[in-house]
Amino acid sequence: MKTKFKAMVLSCIDPRFQPFVFNFLKKKKLSGKYSLFNIAGAAVGVTHKKFKKWHPTFFDNLKSSIVLHKIQKLIIMNHIDCGAVKIAISKEKINFSNEFKIHKESFFILKKIIKKKFPKLKTEFYLITLEKKIIKFDKI
Repeated sequence: MKTKFKAMVLSCIDPRFQPFVFNFLKKKKLSGKYSLFNIAGAAVGVTHKKFKKWHPTFFDNLKSSIVLHKIQKLIIMNHIDCGAVKIAISKEKINFSNEFKIHKESFFILKKIIKKKFPKLKTEFYLITLEKKIIKFDKI
């Protein structure tokens, strides 16, 4: 049986948020139709300079998913209270405002890289709050 993959999902390794990512994708009717790449920080992990050794792994994997699974969309799901953000801005006190800024910056950087490396790939960016609300970023 051949599965038609539709997307690759980039999400964080934090186990608190895995059920919400899974349920969100199920509601979008993507069960069994996506490749999953989990890494600490999600977009922060693949864009922030503190994790630069990880970046090639993600982009090589994304390229492989495009070739092997013919994916046409990358869905990025970051979350609030992220340990990777705490590592990235270790010298600053963490609050919602500066953490939100780091997530938004990571989305902007990732979108820019994707447009350059994979111009036909569509992107969707989401941030999960501690209240388990999923915020979509339409204008990045």
